[in-house]
Amino acid sequence: MRDLRISVTDRCNFRCTYCMPREVYGRDFAFLPRAELLTFEEIGRLGSIFAQGGVRKLRLTGGEPLLRRDLDQLVTMLVGIPGIDDVTLTTNGSLLSRMADRLAAAGLHRITVSLDSLDDAVFMRLNDASFPVSAVVEGIDAAVKAGFAPVKINMVVRRGVNEDSVLPMARWARARGHVLRFIEYMDVGHTNGWRMDDVVPAAEILAGIDAEMPIEAEKPGYRGEVATRWRYRDGTGEVGLIASVTQPFCGDCTRARLTADGQLYTCLFGNVAHDLRALLRGGAADSDVAAQVSTIWSGRDDRYSDLRTAATRAGAVPARRQLPLIDPARVEMSRIGG
Repeated sequence: MRDLRISVTDRCNFRCTYCMPREVYGRDFAFLPRAELLTFEEIGRLGSIFAQGGVRKLRLTGGEPLLRRDLDQLVTMLVGIPGIDDVTLTTNGSLLSRMADRLAAAGLHRITVSLDSLDDAVFMRLNDASFPVSAVVEGIDAAVKAGFAPVKINMVVRRGVNEDSVLPMARWARARGHVLRFIEYMDVGHTNGWRMDDVVPAAEILAGIDAEMPIEAEKPGYRGEVATRWRYRDGTGEVGLIASVTQPFCGDCTRARLTADGQLYTCLFGNVAHDLRALLRGGAADSDVAAQVSTIWSGRDDRYSDLRTAATRAGAVPARRQLPLIDPARVEMSRIGG
């Protein structure tokens, strides 16, 4: 374990169709009450325990993490933990223009922004919150001005929805010096109606980019990096592909995930939660929590993407809810933080 993703809230101001579809996460949806969320002090304590166990990178996620009040105070706590080399944030960018300077002052190292199209109509159809591209771009520009260059951009690609945005996004990110990551549409949780037919394979995305802007393979930045990296042959930047559907990487995974209410999952597609909040609030010593985390991690056998890919290649029905591998108890993206 080298990476810990920490969800600080299960709430979001977007209703992206692949993550929090409005028909499920409507006005009456019951989000976590504040008392059930880990406090900043509890998150900091867990960060220190995980750092002592070998974690070097902490990523703050959600929901939308910038909805958590005074998040910059948590950042200050986390960057001060001995052994932590990298504290990063993944955001939809909607609040970034007003928060970028505070995050920089708190010591945040890097920012990743989710942006699925530069076309307003496409983007607003995806976020289902009538939120314009221009406001996200404004947030990205604010992050650059605050010192977070290069900003990473994550784009989930779904066939029939936004695959026509791939090349415009690549051109835009290349021109501005951003690092763009394309993500295959994944079957996280059980509310997004995933079908294999909706996936645009990484190989198809790469071929389209290479035809216009020639690319070549780049070495991974570190072991366990989930994105394969490709640099433009003319030296003007790079793109990445996160292809957990067609090219699963379970065998080299170094990531654990902590939900906003303190449940530890050892896989993005996890169905077993380990309650660390109960340990903290029950008076457990740091050594007891560390021992429990070590037992959980060393005993994990998650390899959902491997199994799903094997089943697909064997001719299993492509509709996600019909696959025999599916467990309806699997955690949703908005809780586990992606």
